[in-house]
Amino acid sequence: MPSLSCHNLLDLADEVPPPSPLRLPRVMAAGSPSSPASPSPTGPPRRVIVSHRLPLRAAPDASSPFGFSFTVDAGTVAYQLRSGLPPSAPILHVGTLPEIAAEAASDELASYLLANFSCLPVFLPADLHRRFYHGFCKHYMWPLLHYLLPLTPSTLGGLPFDRTLYHSFLSANRAFADRLTEVLSPDDDFVWIQDYHLLALPTFLRKRFPRAKVGFFLHSPFPSSEIFRTIPVRDDLLRALLNADLVGFHTFDYARHFLSACSRLLGLDYQSKRGYIGIEYYGRTVTVKILPVGIDMGQLRSVVSAPETGDVVRQVAEAYKGRRLMVGVDDVDLFKGIGLKFLGMEQLLVEHPELRGRAVLVQIVNPARSEGRDVQEVQEEAGAISARVNATFGTPGYTPIVMINRPVSVHEKAAYYAAAECCVVSAVRDGLNRIPYIYTVCRQESTALGDAPKRSVIVLSEFVGCSPSLSGAIRVNPWSVESVAEAMNSALMMSEGEQRLRHEKHYKYVSTHDVAYWARSFDQDLQRACKDHFSRRHWGIGFGMSFKVVALGPNFRRLSVEHIVPLFRKTDNRLILLDYDGTVMPESSLDKAPSSEVISVLNRLCEDPKNRVFIVSGRGKDELSKWLAPCEKLGIAAEHGYFTRWSRDSPWETCGLVADFDWKKTAEPVMSHYTEATDGSYIEHKESAIVWHHHEADPDFGSCQAKELLDHLESVLANEPVVVKRGQHIVEVNPQGISKGVVVESLLSSMVRSGKPPDFVLCIGDDRSDEDMFESIVCPANNVVKLPATSEVFACTVGKKPSMAKYYLDDTVDVIKMLQGLANAPSQQRPWPVQLRVTFESTA
Repeated sequence: MPSLSCHNLLDLADEVPPPSPLRLPRVMAAGSPSSPASPSPTGPPRRVIVSHRLPLRAAPDASSPFGFSFTVDAGTVAYQLRSGLPPSAPILHVGTLPEIAAEAASDELASYLLANFSCLPVFLPADLHRRFYHGFCKHYMWPLLHYLLPLTPSTLGGLPFDRTLYHSFLSANRAFADRLTEVLSPDDDFVWIQDYHLLALPTFLRKRFPRAKVGFFLHSPFPSSEIFRTIPVRDDLLRALLNADLVGFHTFDYARHFLSACSRLLGLDYQSKRGYIGIEYYGRTVTVKILPVGIDMGQLRSVVSAPETGDVVRQVAEAYKGRRLMVGVDDVDLFKGIGLKFLGMEQLLVEHPELRGRAVLVQIVNPARSEGRDVQEVQEEAGAISARVNATFGTPGYTPIVMINRPVSVHEKAAYYAAAECCVVSAVRDGLNRIPYIYTVCRQESTALGDAPKRSVIVLSEFVGCSPSLSGAIRVNPWSVESVAEAMNSALMMSEGEQRLRHEKHYKYVSTHDVAYWARSFDQDLQRACKDHFSRRHWGIGFGMSFKVVALGPNFRRLSVEHIVPLFRKTDNRLILLDYDGTVMPESSLDKAPSSEVISVLNRLCEDPKNRVFIVSGRGKDELSKWLAPCEKLGIAAEHGYFTRWSRDSPWETCGLVADFDWKKTAEPVMSHYTEATDGSYIEHKESAIVWHHHEADPDFGSCQAKELLDHLESVLANEPVVVKRGQHIVEVNPQGISKGVVVESLLSSMVRSGKPPDFVLCIGDDRSDEDMFESIVCPANNVVKLPATSEVFACTVGKKPSMAKYYLDDTVDVIKMLQGLANAPSQQRPWPVQLRVTFESTA
């Protein structure tokens, strides 16, 4: 059902409404002050970058009419990615103001930022933003995405799910959609949404602009489906991601967890084709991309080469002369593992007394991004451990752990990177963490310490997103203090030659896979994912956060009773072909026997002498005979057409193939082996076939086992006259030459030979095996049997999905309604009675 509005969740009346929006034209005049953010009619499409915060810095300025002066924050990914986008493409940033300037919201400020920075602010009331960001995002979603479940209300750092906070999250996302609606040209602009704060935004945009070109990149981890499924609104969030055209992740692990969640929670499968992973979702293909974000090489080189950076490098080198310097740079949060790093340093000094007085760990602590008791406790824990280590192993002039807990400039950070021979990252879970990339470049580009060959070592947690891309790093389990200590010792004891080799390997990767490479690759894939938008028709269906868009080909349309009945009435020799499971009976039904409604409509169709009605199914003939016994004139093609009968009282006919089933002796033991190894699977024995079912097994394991079984059977049955097929949750072995397409051709041929070629063919099915039927009737060039040129042919699939059929019905309920419409249609319209008036009056 098309959704006209979604007031239950998409329009939340209980939230504080945002201030009156600034109305802006979607396409602005070239001479307007905001033209840099506007698409050119002849130039490349505009890129709209949407992030929680605008890439701006704000500083109090009494002389400014807004009370603040604004500058570009070149350190944000949202700004750095511009370097990978087409140079001539207009770019518009959409997001909230820097926190310090949030109270300066006004239409005048919006116009100023748009004209001078191509930034369009989203104004959120302070209370709504607090509940959205510090409430739902940072204290529910952020911990959960990093594998921290709120097992009790007092769980450190994680709040239990709160429906009111979730509504605030939706309200904030709706405010972003409202702002985008004012300026978006959906047929031209490409929208790129950044990170989990705006997870619901694709649904809001898709509801307003069905053909919008939307990409989404998740910068945090995507947890295991076992973690993600604990979210009470898990389906809403998954569907929101699927409303994007392209979904990006840093690592394959994150993408794999997303795909597993889609499979387990929504029943969606994915396919890999020519290097691209795609999920078929209501006629749309949602592409999944895997590529970690890089760093801005140009910006970092300019920082490293700055004179002030070189001065600080020399100062640091002098201050730690004769020491073995290691560096760590982390935000203050639960997942950065600062305390574990300090414990590793303590263990290092315990196990290796020779490093006492020599090894130094400098830890730069970045300001916390959120507020709460968890941040305070992390700071207190780190401070307590460092104080204990320094008290135990420190001496006059030697401090083992140096905590820099103050604002540190980019030049000073770069100096510590350049001076340290080892970088330690011990996060227990992190989306990417670009610190090792930055460290590698600073070690390579700095010339402050002379022209000696460049070398470096990285001790890296295996739970960090950048770990797979840095194969030369010493990977550790940060939870194992002994492993961290041993990795630090290995780094400090490593030969200079090996340090150079590892450094060269890392630098080659980091310098070639920078942020421009990442942005360019994502932008190209987003264009590719959206290239078919204008060749399809789009409908919105569903309510609230369940809203989705159905995309159909231009010739793929819903089969309506109004369309088919008039053509049905005009014809005299009709063939109606119906699949059973998923077509006349729901797949979800536990009782597979037909309902009285199904029996009734089949009998009414069969009563018309102009109709030939067949059930064409993969099921065995005995159970179909039993279930459909009330239908005396119904034809049945069982086991994909191996057995056929024209009515209840007619004998079963076989397809004419030689009945040699010795191959079953080979296939059955193989299937039995996989059945024993796969809980929830079972074997179905048919007279002509043998089927392995796994729809009750674990989705991932069942699918994996099905693929292995398919390969195994194809190998052992290579010289047998059989075909091994994989269907929906099944692997089936059939004799060669058996398919629903073949039986349809046989039925058509019989009707032609009897002198009654069909002038009306209706074929309805729902799965892969039914595509053979569709091909037999819609591709006459491939058929032996030629239908009359005037025949009305309707191939119809159940569900909106790619198919050879030209028509679709939504579900089995629609199928029964369609059949009832045909059963109720008179075989011929009665002519309207003509009333003649006879008169004998004279006309003279």
